[in-house]
Amino acid sequence: MKTAQTIYENGNHKWLALVRDPSRPGYLIDTNEYLVAVGDDAILLDPGGAEVFPAVFSALSAEFDPRQLGKLFASHQDPDIISSLSLWLEFNPAIKCHISWLWTSFVPHFGGNDETFVAIPDAGTDILVGGQRLQAVPAHYLHSSGNFNLYDPKAKILFSGDIGAALLPPEADGLFVEDFDRHIRHAEAFHRRWMGSDRAKRDWCSRVSAMDIDMLCPQHGAIYRGEDVKRFIDWFANLEVGVLKY
Repeated sequence: MKTAQTIYENGNHKWLALVRDPSRPGYLIDTNEYLVAVGDDAILLDPGGAEVFPAVFSALSAEFDPRQLGKLFASHQDPDIISSLSLWLEFNPAIKCHISWLWTSFVPHFGGNDETFVAIPDAGTDILVGGQRLQAVPAHYLHSSGNFNLYDPKAKILFSGDIGAALLPPEADGLFVEDFDRHIRHAEAFHRRWMGSDRAKRDWCSRVSAMDIDMLCPQHGAIYRGEDVKRFIDWFANLEVGVLKY
């Protein structure tokens, strides 16, 4: 079962992490989902695949009224990101999905129609949640050709999607990275294979290095916080990516 844990709270502004599920079937990649709630408004980040919808919905409902959820954010088009869309729309047909314009004719194969999708331009945009401005930050080609992170300047949290992801062994079940050197071993092969452009990588590292980030929250694995955020950005900047050796 998934559980929801609060990783940030300031007044009516809250971040919930719906953390990894040790009981999931072994053939499914594990995922993290994140809810940003400001008052009675909320957005769910990378809501997950259809197979994990019951676990995500149950964990979310334990901490937050899902009827107040009016927005989804999909960092890109992968099934582990957004194939649960039709189930969310069954629960709330009025829900909106914010996603790169590039995928607004692909993701409807998972569900939805013209009124479901809010297209994000390549340069990014702001998304308002309860009056709080969240920023869709370009992360194209890392790994998707239409890819975005989401930054909360008040909470100083960057939701980074697949950037920072680590495929962890079952015994490494902590919410946060505790030993960076040990943790990053589980991220290296993933980043070398899935991050397709060295130039895009360098552009992203330069962009986010200038941002005030207390936590970097990937879609797979543990959350980086404090000095480990800079450690990850520096590590990623120096990693060779987009080259397959076989």
